[in-house]
Amino acid sequence: MVQAVELLADWLPHQRWFAGRAHVDGLRIASATLLRAESPRVWHVLVEVRQGDVTNIYQVPLAIRSELVDRLEYVHLGQTDHGHVYDALHDKSAAAEILACFADEHHAVGDLTFHREADAEVPFGEAALALPVEQSNTSLAFSDSALLKVFRRLQAGMNPDVEVHAALTRAGSEYVAPMLAWIEGRWADEHGASHQASLAMLQKYLTTASDGWALAAASVRDLYAEGDLHADEVGGDFAAESHRLGEATAEVHKTMAAALPTGTFDRTALAEKTDVMLGRLDHAATVVPELEPYLPSLRRQLERLRYVDHPVPVQRVHGDYHLGQVLRTVVGWKLVDFEGEPARTLAERTALDSPIRDVAGMLRSFDYAARYLLITDYEHNDPAYDQISYRAAEWAQRNRDAFCDGYATTGAPDPRQDPALLCAYEIDKAVYEVVYEARYRPAWLPIPLAAVERLAASPSP
Repeated sequence: MVQAVELLADWLPHQRWFAGRAHVDGLRIASATLLRAESPRVWHVLVEVRQGDVTNIYQVPLAIRSELVDRLEYVHLGQTDHGHVYDALHDKSAAAEILACFADEHHAVGDLTFHREADAEVPFGEAALALPVEQSNTSLAFSDSALLKVFRRLQAGMNPDVEVHAALTRAGSEYVAPMLAWIEGRWADEHGASHQASLAMLQKYLTTASDGWALAAASVRDLYAEGDLHADEVGGDFAAESHRLGEATAEVHKTMAAALPTGTFDRTALAEKTDVMLGRLDHAATVVPELEPYLPSLRRQLERLRYVDHPVPVQRVHGDYHLGQVLRTVVGWKLVDFEGEPARTLAERTALDSPIRDVAGMLRSFDYAARYLLITDYEHNDPAYDQISYRAAEWAQRNRDAFCDGYATTGAPDPRQDPALLCAYEIDKAVYEVVYEARYRPAWLPIPLAAVERLAASPSP
């Protein structure tokens, strides 16, 4: 087992879900639970990884086979005295062993506890398929019945995705994939202190679902292909879907408020929120000099939040809401991935906030969907650029309005009725986007910069 874990030092930095790309300075087994003794031998491993002065806990189930398996070559870590080592989440036999542990409603083995919701239908015996898109997690589809989402980098405590999905499932929400089961695990740190965290979540697989971003992008392509038509005249107009998405978002917010803690931001809390946003803006300006001309106006807009004269309701929110976090099924929109922004601490991801934060995230996503083809498919000196840019802004505004209209039809407050709040959250999100694009996709920087310019010019009340 020790030899198998030692192979991780070279393998981990090449995985998309690994937080760092630097050399691994140290590895320590924090927990190891044997799930299957016969071949393939399956170990559930939590490993402590040190890179410089940063230490993280990763979940890396391992399968050890006596022979090489060609179909698993892409997840082959190497060979030890006990056999060839593979990432167990891509090994169908090993994945089936994990699923089998949900047979009882509560089943403990080693450092792991498997929980199953009462009356949940778990597809025992179905083959697993690791989905090809890996971000911070790995997802396994069991036929067309269930999806196991495995959290790779762990933080002690209950994962927000598990907590929120459980609350919404038990409240009967029709806007999420029902949660079926989840796994908890524990480990000891180098000082012997015990920690516990959510390791994975099993939920119903939405087989008929289409990604919200893909649907919106198709609508934008239709618009670009008809350069002389307005957004409401194109066959692929997305506004009706945006309206329905607004309704679904508001309904989920209402259910979350009923099932999970709530509160209010008073003047003191709003002042603290303002200071945090101003701090992020000032930091962003040191990273992206292009923000400099807009700083005075952006600061004035953010300062409006400090003087909101009514208590602002706060609750648990999605925290990382955009078109890539929603799926369109034959029965309507479904919201997914309630983890929040993975880079934030667990305390930040579970903190109460205004639902306007989610609204602002989706409004920014409409802007991205409208404009990204301008970056990828058109040169700035293209004769059609200005006309298409105008159409993009029109599409974004049409869908922003439709989303807010839909949100308000549920009885929830219209987000536009609190312009200081909405503008502040949009600025905060756009500032985050500016830093992200400058660091990772410089060619896309004009998208959030255009939003910054618009938001800086927003009229004061």
